[in-house]
Amino acid sequence: MQTLLPSPANMAICFFLLILILIFLKLIVRPHPVKIPIKSRHVFITGGSSGIGLALARQAAAEGARVTILARNLKRLEEAKTYIRLFTGIDVNIVSADVCDFEAIKEAVERAGPIDVLICNHGYSAPQELENQHLKEIESLIDVNLIGNFNLVKVALPGMKNRSDRKPVSIALMSSQAGQVGIYGYTTYSASKFGLRGLAEAVQQEAIVHDIHVSLIFPPETDTPGLSEAKTRMPQLTSIISASSGTMRVDEVAKKTLNGIKRGSFIVFCNFEGFLLWIATIGASPQRSYLMAFVEVFLASVIRIVTLCYLCSWYGSILKWHAKKNSK
Repeated sequence: MQTLLPSPANMAICFFLLILILIFLKLIVRPHPVKIPIKSRHVFITGGSSGIGLALARQAAAEGARVTILARNLKRLEEAKTYIRLFTGIDVNIVSADVCDFEAIKEAVERAGPIDVLICNHGYSAPQELENQHLKEIESLIDVNLIGNFNLVKVALPGMKNRSDRKPVSIALMSSQAGQVGIYGYTTYSASKFGLRGLAEAVQQEAIVHDIHVSLIFPPETDTPGLSEAKTRMPQLTSIISASSGTMRVDEVAKKTLNGIKRGSFIVFCNFEGFLLWIATIGASPQRSYLMAFVEVFLASVIRIVTLCYLCSWYGSILKWHAKKNSK
């Protein structure tokens, strides 16, 4: 009976081709791998008074970084400072400013001093169908979630470029899985988070010669005060679709974020669904690891099928929900 197993010669050829592909990827993958040290360096975190930002500040302080947290509410900043001191024994610097106010951000960064790791973690969601969302709320979401990042990066870049410490530095932007795929009810939020990818990819090209490395973080729904508030107004369909990725704890997201920054990863995903979305939406994003580039190349088609299954489920839920609603 004829065997279906490949012959040793064919297996050897396949193995040789895989080696050639890995060598080719190693030669072309850019930027090169890098490690971003944070011990004894200045880590500046926006949205640092609660949620993921507070967890990031606590973990960075515990690892020996000099931490500054920025938010609008001074009272909550003081409470965050006390909380971090309680857990780490370390004092962090606090700065009150609105990320939408360029001059206030410029003054805040000047007071804080040169930044080695900038983590733009601020942002909020206000889930609602676009047709029902007030224009002022749309403008506010875009201002905070997108323009606020432009303000911070623009202000921080000169100091990062002119630093006396020539170690590599980092800019990290907190996007969302809703910044990888549009979600029902998150129209404005998704648009604001999608914009961060264009900002991150272009800034990485502009800043690479100065050894400045950009990370783009894509957390799923995370158990934060912001999520609790958003759920009070979240459309039912938004809850059904977003539940497919599950909810993570802030400490888990903060740990994966900080580790991704230290590795210099451009794309930082936080769970299995994030991995699928990373492969499915990688596009022309930079990749430092030739091994990860290999994974992207060979899994892209398979993951596309998986994402089509997810979309099939989402659209099925939408049509079923509307059919049930119209039948009443």
